[in-house]
Amino acid sequence: MTIAIDFGTSNTVISRWNQTTKQPEIVKLPDISIISVENPPLIPSLIYVENIAEKKVVIGQQVRNKGYDVNTESRFFRNFKRGIGANIQGFLPELDGQVVSFEKVGELFLKDVIAGISKVPLPVESLIFTVPVDSFEAYRNWLGEVCQSLEVEQVRMIDEPTAAALGYGMADAEILLVVDFGGGTLDLSLVKLDNSMGKQPLGFILKWGEKSFGKSSNQKVKTARVLAKAGHNLGGSDIDNWLVDYFVKSQGIERSPLITRLAEKLKIQLSLQQQGTEVFFDDESLESYELELSRDGFEEILKENGFFTSLDESMSRVLQQAKRQGMELSEIDAVLLVGGTVQIPAVQRWVREYFDAGKVRCEKPFEAISQGALQLIQGVEVQDFLYHSYGIRYWDRKKNSHSWHPLIRSGQPYPMSSSIELILGASMNSQPSIELVLGELGAESGGTEVYFDGDRLITRKISGEQTVVQLLNDREGGRSIAQLNPLGNPGRDRIKVLFWVDESRFLRITVEDLLTNEILLNEQAVVQLS
Repeated sequence: MTIAIDFGTSNTVISRWNQTTKQPEIVKLPDISIISVENPPLIPSLIYVENIAEKKVVIGQQVRNKGYDVNTESRFFRNFKRGIGANIQGFLPELDGQVVSFEKVGELFLKDVIAGISKVPLPVESLIFTVPVDSFEAYRNWLGEVCQSLEVEQVRMIDEPTAAALGYGMADAEILLVVDFGGGTLDLSLVKLDNSMGKQPLGFILKWGEKSFGKSSNQKVKTARVLAKAGHNLGGSDIDNWLVDYFVKSQGIERSPLITRLAEKLKIQLSLQQQGTEVFFDDESLESYELELSRDGFEEILKENGFFTSLDESMSRVLQQAKRQGMELSEIDAVLLVGGTVQIPAVQRWVREYFDAGKVRCEKPFEAISQGALQLIQGVEVQDFLYHSYGIRYWDRKKNSHSWHPLIRSGQPYPMSSSIELILGASMNSQPSIELVLGELGAESGGTEVYFDGDRLITRKISGEQTVVQLLNDREGGRSIAQLNPLGNPGRDRIKVLFWVDESRFLRITVEDLLTNEILLNEQAVVQLS
C-alpha cells in the first residue's frame, strides 16, 4: 500500500489510496490524531522526548493530552521542522547527555508516525513525502537519509504546491496557482495540468527502489508542469509568536509554552469570529491568564510585523516568473488555498485583491496536499525545474574575499538537454589537484536566518544584497574533482569540466585532462539538487 505523508510545521496529514472506493482517504492514528468536527484527522507536529538513547517519544495529540506542550521542559519540541537543514544560531538542547539536533527530533517524529501507521494496521510498501518548494538541499538530503533506514520498497518526493493542485482534482489543461500557507512556510506555485499523450516529463520525482506502482503500458499519462514558484519562511508559528509578543508587551506576562498555546487557540478563534478570548486557570499555582483580542486588532498586529508586505513580495515573484513566459494574470484559471494559515480571513481577502472571488477555492486546506501526492501512483508524472541557482566559489581579488559564479540558473528544466562547460587551470606551481566548492544560491535580495530567542525557534528575513549560500561539498574529500598527473602549473588551461543535471536532479560532472587527453571523471554524480 502507498502512503502519502504531508509533514508540516504545525500539523502532519497522512493519506492512503482506498482500492475499494478508488479514492484517497485520510488515515486516523489512534491517540495521535486530533479528532474534530471541523477538520479531518490531523497529527499535531509535536514531540516529547522521554529518553533519547532508547528513542522513547510521545508525539502528536498525546503530547497535548499529557500536558507536555504547556510546560517549559527542554524535552518538548514544536516547530522543529523549521530547524531541519538550517544553520541554527544559538543553543541546541542537551538530553540524557546528548546534544539533540532538529534533524534527530524530526527523524524520531517521522519514524514514530510510520510505526503508528503499521499498528492501525496498514502495510507500508511505498511512501510519498511532500516537501516545501523553498527547502534547501540539506532538508531533502535529511529526508532521504531517514527513508533509507525504513523497511519500505520505494520512497518518492513531490513539491507541496504541485501535490495540492493534483489534490483539488481540477480539470486538465488548466493553469492553477497554489497558495500553500502552513505553519512554517508560504509556498506559491503556478502549475499546468495536462492529459495530452506523447509528452515526456522534464523531470521525475526522486525515487528509491526499482518497483513500479500504478502504471500500465496503455494508461494515458497525465503531466503536471510547474511553470513558476516562489517560497518564503513565513507561517502560522510566526503569527503565534507575534501574538505572544503583543500580550507580553501589553499585559506584562512572561513568555512560556502555555502562552504560545493560548495564542494559537486565539488565532484559530479569530478565523471564525470577530472577537476571541482564551482563559486559563492553573489550580496548582492558582495563576490565571486571560487573552482577549478583536479581529481588527489581530490584523493590525499582522500589518505591524510586515505580514502583508511579505505576501505581496512572494506573489510578485511568482507573477514575474509567469510574465517572463508570456503569461498574464488573467490566464490563471483557479487559485487553490491550502494550509491552516489560509483560513485566516485577512489572507483570503488578500488573495481576492489579486483574483476574482470565483476563482479562489479553499474547501480542502488540510487534505489536498497529501491526497494529491497519491496521484503519483495513478499515472501522474511531474514536469519540474530547479528552484534554486547553483554556482562555484572563486576568489574575488577586487573584494579580497570569496564570491560565487552562477553555474546553473534557477528555472533550469531537468534533465538538461546539453551540458555546461568550464575550463580551469592550476593556480600555483606543482599543484597536485584541482578543487571546486559548489553552492546552492539563495535569493540575492536577502535570505532567512534561523535563531533562538530564549527557547523559541525564530526565522527572520535578512535584508541586503549578499547572496545566501548553502554549501554542498565543502568537506574533507568532497572538494577535489581532479588529481593532476603530471602536476599542474599556472599559465595554461589544464582541465575541462562538463556539468549537467539528470532526470533525478543529480548534478553530474565529466572531467577531461587537456594535457593528457585523459577522462578523469565520467558523468560522476556530485550532489542531488532541489
